Amino acid sequence: MPTYTFRCLECGREFERWFSFHEEIKDVVCPEGHTQVERVLRPPAIIFKGSGFYVTDNRATNSASKSNGKATAKAAKKETAKESSPASS
Repeated sequence: MPTYTFRCLECGREFERWFSFHEEIKDVVCPEGHTQVERVLRPPAIIFKGSGFYVTDNRATNSASKSNGKATAKAAKKETAKESSPASS
């Protein structure tokens, strides 16, 4: 049975009620006896584990291009080092 959280608009107290899937959520009364209540929406308690759920898991193509970029930068450094070294005759 799902648990729903409600907040009383008169006293501000939060409380929980269980409802069946087939039961309508109406006529909810605060434990203090107030009838003006609203349902509080909370994020679901879901935890995703394993590969494929994070942004970093699908970065194989980008990491390969970054390593190629590093290799290209190293090659460019070697070229400039060869050009700037004095030529021996």
